[in-house]
Amino acid sequence: MRALRPSSNALPRLLYRPYGTRRTPKEATPPKKPAPATGTAAYAGIAIVTGAKAPYGGATALCQSGLRFHIQQDSDIPASSQLYNQICFAIAARHFPPGHRLPSTRQLAMQTGLHRNTISKVYRQLENDGVVEAMAGSGIYVRDQQNPRDIKPAPGPRSRHLPDIDREVRQSVDGLLNAGCTLQQARELLTREIDWRLRCGARVLVSTPREDIGASMLIAEELSPHLDVPVEVVPMEELESILESSSNGTVVTSRYFLQPVEEIARRHGVRAVPVDLNDFRHELDLLKDLKSGSCVGLVSISPGILRAAEVILHSMRGNELLLMTATPDISSRLLALLRASSHVLCDRPSLPLVEQNLRQNRAQLMRLPQVHCAKSYLGSATIDLLRKEIGLLSA
Repeated sequence: MRALRPSSNALPRLLYRPYGTRRTPKEATPPKKPAPATGTAAYAGIAIVTGAKAPYGGATALCQSGLRFHIQQDSDIPASSQLYNQICFAIAARHFPPGHRLPSTRQLAMQTGLHRNTISKVYRQLENDGVVEAMAGSGIYVRDQQNPRDIKPAPGPRSRHLPDIDREVRQSVDGLLNAGCTLQQARELLTREIDWRLRCGARVLVSTPREDIGASMLIAEELSPHLDVPVEVVPMEELESILESSSNGTVVTSRYFLQPVEEIARRHGVRAVPVDLNDFRHELDLLKDLKSGSCVGLVSISPGILRAAEVILHSMRGNELLLMTATPDISSRLLALLRASSHVLCDRPSLPLVEQNLRQNRAQLMRLPQVHCAKSYLGSATIDLLRKEIGLLSA
């Protein structure tokens, strides 16, 4: 059992990066200014609570979806890494959807107490990792694969009528002719695009780094019942050779791994599509309400999830909670976790092993922990979006 604090030299740059890299020095924060009057102001689609304080110390910023950015100022974890991990989760869980403009460095500095240089460093790292993109004179936006570097207009009235399919086809052909194509060239272009999309729907390859292949298994488990094509799990390190043998299919990954996976897929003319994660709102609310001193056990087949959760929970609660983590295949560590924890959170593949260990070791447990199983790993709408992408569902 240990306090909710990762090892001092174990800070991942990305959520899936293994521990062992040297921790950067903790960023200095500017002298605290008198808190402004409490109120609410809207900045670029994010509702900022002015003068708000984090429930367990530190500073907090609140977005419209209810996700809070918590910064533990006195933590051994650098503030930049706390903010980086929380923004990554907000994007992966679609709290910040593609094309969404992130708050400015000034806005975040006002709300979190961090120096603007620290926030700029986080934004640069997110841009280097292919998660966001900076637009000169406009701001920082969540990367949108479908419309890169395209600022979305403000929402307005939208037609509820079904499109005239024949008219859409005519307009597409007219557009190609106006661009200088002959009818023969237009037919070849359209045929090539349709054939390519048919190849993309031949199979789905779910790929993440080998060290976190559990994330691929979670994604594949939830996709398989809803797709009428083969779903295969492929470690990212083997993806190149798999696509060399056959370039049919679509590669699926989470937004955490999109940039390296996309680079491999692009070399073989294959699409890489990110899926959105569940926002885990219920689980986060449960952890937020636990009494100080409670021991929480996290069990997942994905080591990356465990590392990410450790940083995020520390940002939320500091040292208020004691945290233990385990993968279900290490029985000794799992048993120690079950003995110590009052609450256990797990994913669906881990639940049978958690329940089996509870039954087999009932006599060794002073009390049974409350077990909470996350219903899903993926967001509710992302499977239908993927079906549309690969042509299995009409738009």
